[in-house]
Amino acid sequence: MENYDILDTPDSDTSDGPQPRPQSLMLAFFGNHVLEEVDRDLCVYSGSIIDVLGRVGVGEQAVRSTLTRMVNRGLLRRQREGRKMYFGLTPQATRVLWDGRTRIWKQGAVNDDWDGSWTLLGFSLPDSWKRQRHDLRSRLAWSGFGALYSGLWIAPGDIDIAGVVAELGLTDHVKIFHAQADVATDIELMIRDTWDLERIAARYVTFDKRWTAHLGAGSGDDPIGTLLRLVSEWLWTIRTDPRLPTRHLPPVWPARPAEETFRRVAEQTTRPARRMARELLDTVALR
Repeated sequence: MENYDILDTPDSDTSDGPQPRPQSLMLAFFGNHVLEEVDRDLCVYSGSIIDVLGRVGVGEQAVRSTLTRMVNRGLLRRQREGRKMYFGLTPQATRVLWDGRTRIWKQGAVNDDWDGSWTLLGFSLPDSWKRQRHDLRSRLAWSGFGALYSGLWIAPGDIDIAGVVAELGLTDHVKIFHAQADVATDIELMIRDTWDLERIAARYVTFDKRWTAHLGAGSGDDPIGTLLRLVSEWLWTIRTDPRLPTRHLPPVWPARPAEETFRRVAEQTTRPARRMARELLDTVALR
């Protein structure tokens, strides 16, 4: 779904790393400082959001238009308190953020314990269903699938994808299988043909180089902005990596050192960022 697209696509990709879209930064902000609260039914004042996103280069007008667009898309809800406007997460956005949190903090980027199983999904949609096809492919990519053939997608491991298909209303057009490859199948060749390993590796190398330099330069005095950039860029980095089994990847795979760098910066930054957020953010309980 397009909700997952906004966790991914940067405005541009430069030598300094990705330049995330305001929507992606906005959800990263809510994931860092609203989803993590014990009481998640919070709304944040628009002025606070403008302040924090301004720290990573997003202007006030861009923030306001992004807030409006995300309300219209069912990702944020408005709540007026006097003359102030506050914004909180909808259940839809909360699901997206918990999914992202699982990918970031629980699954990790390195798959050392693959059991040899694969999930295959075949689909056939009418030619006129362009939007449904786009939504399905976006969700499949987010769930770790790659296109083995045009209508046959594959992912390592036992992936529970039936709920995603049902949510998209495509159950009658999709077939799902769980299987193991025959010994005649060259798995490493299949992986190289299905996924762009060079592009995936390049993302990790770029991330590791950028944030290793940050560690060397010290944490700075803006932990809330640093954490926002860190999480947004890491999510972009892992977005196209299906956690392929390491035994079938090149021997020097850059995901491991990149993830170690991510966790080091996160450990250094998360606590002061949350402390700063408690002091800086104007919040109210969601009604």
